[in-house]
Amino acid sequence: MTHTIEPIGTVHSCFKELFGIPRQPGLVQAARGWIEFHPPYDRPEAFAGLEGFSHLWITFLFHRSLDNETSLTVRPPRKEGKRMGVFATRAPNRPNQIGQSVVELERIEEREGKITLHVKGLDLVEGTPIIDIKPYVPYVDAVPDANGGFAHEAPAQRLQVNFSDKANQQVDEYKAQYPELRQLISDILQYDPRPIYVRKLANKKRFGFFLYELDVRAEVIDDAQVVVNDVIKRCGERL
Repeated sequence: MTHTIEPIGTVHSCFKELFGIPRQPGLVQAARGWIEFHPPYDRPEAFAGLEGFSHLWITFLFHRSLDNETSLTVRPPRKEGKRMGVFATRAPNRPNQIGQSVVELERIEEREGKITLHVKGLDLVEGTPIIDIKPYVPYVDAVPDANGGFAHEAPAQRLQVNFSDKANQQVDEYKAQYPELRQLISDILQYDPRPIYVRKLANKKRFGFFLYELDVRAEVIDDAQVVVNDVIKRCGERL
């Protein structure tokens, strides 16, 4: 049996590309975005009562992986290259490319009779299609004695994050527009967003990623710390 799913909305995210996105929702609390809904799901009556909930389940499509060939095994970052079954992981390359994230609901905005949800703790890229949202219900969705298998604990900080004098000045220039920009960058970099195989390459210490319209450029030092060298306006595709 087949079934066609139509997205009900779209995510607008601080993450404009896949690289740099945290591997789980909630790891980077300063990561913000909003959900724009398509008619008729943008009408206020569809959200009546949602204001009482602090968190949401977002069901979405891994739209950047739709053309990928599905594999029965994947290499999750925690296992340092060891293959695990696809159903034992949250990897984006899935049989139906459907994902779920828990995010914090910051506010519900109504403008011209249309609803927008502003969320934080986001782990989704710009343009992600939304299939459904549901309220997070603590008494059933949080299981205190649950076992998380090989991902039972939150990932440890891998890198100490520092900012160059130049980068500090640049971040300060955007403080009015993005008050938590420094925290956002630090929280992303502390987990080292580079893939496992890249971390092992001596010539891959410098890298960059996009946040909002900004190009963040950093360099790993001694595999123990990372220095943010530049935070500049994006002026085209990075080489």
